[in-house]
Amino acid sequence: MMYGWGYGYELGSFLFMALLMLLIVVGVVAMLRHLGNGSTGSQGETPFDILKRRYANGEIDKREFEEKKKDLGA
Repeated sequence: MMYGWGYGYELGSFLFMALLMLLIVVGVVAMLRHLGNGSTGSQGETPFDILKRRYANGEIDKREFEEKKKDLGA
């Protein structure tokens, strides 16, 4: 027989489980955001940055670089 002492334990257990569930949800959301942000690898790059990188990697020649640079207005 608990004689009235059981309610405090049940409330504490409920609060602990609610906090644990909240931490799990926050962790999953943070992980998904982190994985989603790095998927493209080109965040923060402007079109001109991409054009310069393609030219530096040899994907396009100087003529094409100059044409596209003019098109971009850079």
